[in-house]
Amino acid sequence: MEIKLLLLDFDGTVANTGRANATSYIEALAEEGITITMEEYRHKYFGLRCPEFLTDIGITDPVQMQRIRRRKVEIYPTHFDMVTLNEPLWNFVQEFRAKGGKAMIVSTGHIDNITNVMRYLGIENDIDGLLSSDDVERSKPHPDCFLKAMDIAGVTAAETIIFEDSEIGIAAAEASGAAHFKVELEF
Repeated sequence: MEIKLLLLDFDGTVANTGRANATSYIEALAEEGITITMEEYRHKYFGLRCPEFLTDIGITDPVQMQRIRRRKVEIYPTHFDMVTLNEPLWNFVQEFRAKGGKAMIVSTGHIDNITNVMRYLGIENDIDGLLSSDDVERSKPHPDCFLKAMDIAGVTAAETIIFEDSEIGIAAAEASGAAHFKVELEF
């Protein structure tokens, strides 16, 4: 079977955004009087969607959650200097697209964060589509986002390869039925 579609997680796969994301959350939480360390974020919360992450650290008030989420989004661009592109993977993706394949970003990240980082990296026009957790009812570790991307592209799981970095992303990739590769970038 010919591979026709590459599905790429964004944070930690296409771009090394871990330190910028963590630093932004740590600063936003500190403004609320909540302290977590970089190591704690990296080992316990990396890869979780914002609502799950905030709930896991004990924040249940929806107003406070929204305030922290908004503040994190405001702070995040000030740390883009910490973000780097996974150039070997991105070069592979562009070669694949040049030969007629399609590539889409499928992320649990917020669409504004993803598009802002893509613009910063100068890659916003080098992809065939972008789905975020806002585009599906059930986010990773459920396979819904990958299945929706395959449906949009008109391909099957057998015609798709997924690139992921987090355990929840790998679980979603496995559940989708597509082949997948784990990407490991330095945090």
